[in-house]
Amino acid sequence: MPEIMLKDIVDVQPLAGYQLHLRFDDGVEGIVDISQIIEFTGIFTPLENSDYFAKVRVNHDLGTIQWENEADLDPVVLYARITG
Repeated sequence: MPEIMLKDIVDVQPLAGYQLHLRFDDGVEGIVDISQIIEFTGIFTPLENSDYFAKVRVNHDLGTIQWENEADLDPVVLYARITG
């Protein structure tokens, strides 16, 4: 069974339409449409507000992106979305 190497997110730029431009520590970068991955319910409800969505930041301790309410997304899923 091949080992899955975890890739940390090192940069995030919010874009219009719930999209994020992500860059990983191995140099891979691309755009992910978050609305295709999550439903805006529960901890993700505030993300539906575009101003709040734009406050996304990198949590370097976790190696992923996070919002003020501690909502975060699995970097493995985001990496897979970008690399296909």
